Amino acid sequence: MPSELDALLRKWRVVVLASLDCIAWLIALVAFAALRVDLVDLPLPWVGTLGLAGLAAALQVQIGWIVRLHQGRSMLGSFEEMVVLGAVTGSVGIVIVTVNALAEELLVPRSVPVAATFMALALGAAGRAGWRWLRELGIFRLRRPGGIPALILGAGDGGRQLVDSMMRDPASGWFPVGLIDDDRQLRHLRIRGVPVLGTSRDLDHVVSQTACRTVIVAIPSASSELIRAIGQRAAELRLDLKVVPRVAELLDGRVGVTDVREIQPTDLLGRHQIDTDVGAVAGYLAGRRVLVTGAGGSIGSELCRQIGQFAPAELIMVDHDESALHAVQLAVKGVALLDTPDVVLADIRDAERMMGLFRQRCPEVVFHAAALKHLPMLEQYPVEAVKTNVCGTLAVLEAAKAAGVARFVNISTDKAANPSSVLGYSKRIAEGLTAGAARDSYGSFVSVRFGNVLGSRGSVLTAFTAQIEAGGPVTVTHPDVTRYFMTVQEAVQLVIQAAAIGSGGEALVLDMGEPVRIADVARQLIEASGRRIEIVYTGLRDGEKLHEELLGGGERDHRPMHPLVSHVTVPPVPPVALRKIDVNGGPQAATSTLRATCMEMVDGTGVPSDVPLGTTKAAALSTG
Repeated sequence: MPSELDALLRKWRVVVLASLDCIAWLIALVAFAALRVDLVDLPLPWVGTLGLAGLAAALQVQIGWIVRLHQGRSMLGSFEEMVVLGAVTGSVGIVIVTVNALAEELLVPRSVPVAATFMALALGAAGRAGWRWLRELGIFRLRRPGGIPALILGAGDGGRQLVDSMMRDPASGWFPVGLIDDDRQLRHLRIRGVPVLGTSRDLDHVVSQTACRTVIVAIPSASSELIRAIGQRAAELRLDLKVVPRVAELLDGRVGVTDVREIQPTDLLGRHQIDTDVGAVAGYLAGRRVLVTGAGGSIGSELCRQIGQFAPAELIMVDHDESALHAVQLAVKGVALLDTPDVVLADIRDAERMMGLFRQRCPEVVFHAAALKHLPMLEQYPVEAVKTNVCGTLAVLEAAKAAGVARFVNISTDKAANPSSVLGYSKRIAEGLTAGAARDSYGSFVSVRFGNVLGSRGSVLTAFTAQIEAGGPVTVTHPDVTRYFMTVQEAVQLVIQAAAIGSGGEALVLDMGEPVRIADVARQLIEASGRRIEIVYTGLRDGEKLHEELLGGGERDHRPMHPLVSHVTVPPVPPVALRKIDVNGGPQAATSTLRATCMEMVDGTGVPSDVPLGTTKAAALSTG
């Protein structure tokens, strides 16, 4: 069996490879010496030929030992090994050519060692290639009976790496039976013996020819249009469709069988993730004490994971949900005993608790991600929006100022641009409070506006997926409603970058491309599921817009630092302006006064500029 031979060869790798090179030199020198003397009808110079062969073999082993040629320096049969083999064999060739030329009497004709060098290299390379072929042939034969036959879409680098991984990984559940690629120049290509069988137009024929049950899109840069088209064809043929992640999601940029996953909603959205190159500006986190509020939320937890990569002196994760703290500590640290100072159970509504925490831990960088965010819920309970999004933000800001925080980032939303809902009003005021704190602090205090975050708790995609799994119907508010989308990775990149490039009092907004029709997203998810599910339109809810906006009226799209990040000046709001918000008169009073305060801020009226910004929360909310 090839696999048994491979095991034996691997056990004696050094001996086998060294012997192969020595035999290659012997065969090469004898062959060319015999050929050379045959041309002039002379006897073969056995003494000189065998002497040079012995010298070449000894040098090949000695030099090879120095550079670890036979000890596994490079993968067997790889390009890297061929380079090293060529260098060693070429060096030996130079030595024996020189020895032969300087001898009192030529040991062999001068052309023999020159030609033999190339032949020895060819024989050594052929032996290694044959060994590698036998090994892969044995693995492939062992793989065929048990695995699921898979057809791979894409014969580029991703497809090559995936085929290689499938044939090497004994735990893989698939084996490749063919590839399809739309590049006609690849129609005769074979990768490890796996042929290109046609283009995507030939999918029906190829599936019937190979009896495969799975199609894997092995193109990390595949567009959503391609994935949707292949998904529809796969559904018609009753095939299981898998994809490999985008390049940005791969740890080392290489594709392996363990990277293959199910299609996710983000694959169908029609936009590619935007990389803001956060690594180039995140050096300010190294060696600093960093605090994250709302650390257990979708944004907060991803913030904590990414911040941990930049070696902060201390990462302080704050949340009022103990279960969320357990989850984020497990994700960041790998353990979740909840008995270490990196997790803090606290509510941002408690101003005294925030002040004490900041004075005790003295954070240098703060990311404020704690907030209430569900628009319909806050329309019902506007007082809660005031307590958390407005007063809670104020409590954190005052604690940050008292502790001398150097960088503060408040996470806002695109609903704060021309707000029309309780959520938008409260987050717009929070932006103003952050701008006010920037005016009264030595640190850099900025806000960041997000669109809808894919995969976050309660996002529209999560709801659609759950409705599809339940058999429908899928509910959409309006046929023409559109929203901006961004991935949680993009959102966190922007947050981290904002602390480095934002100026005090600004709101930073990511260019998220064109808005996406929610109804189109629903249809794409339904098509990908292969089910027949109805879409029901429920009508816009109170406070909802048909189309979201990224910039409010009068705000200028200014991008001085990064081509994808807009810097918006936010009018500052002093804490005393919050006294106009009525939190005791019921939901209608809270909503109307919250809106009035927000509009005064946007219009620049009713917000006195001479009020000291150090006013406490209690004084700001005082009615007397």
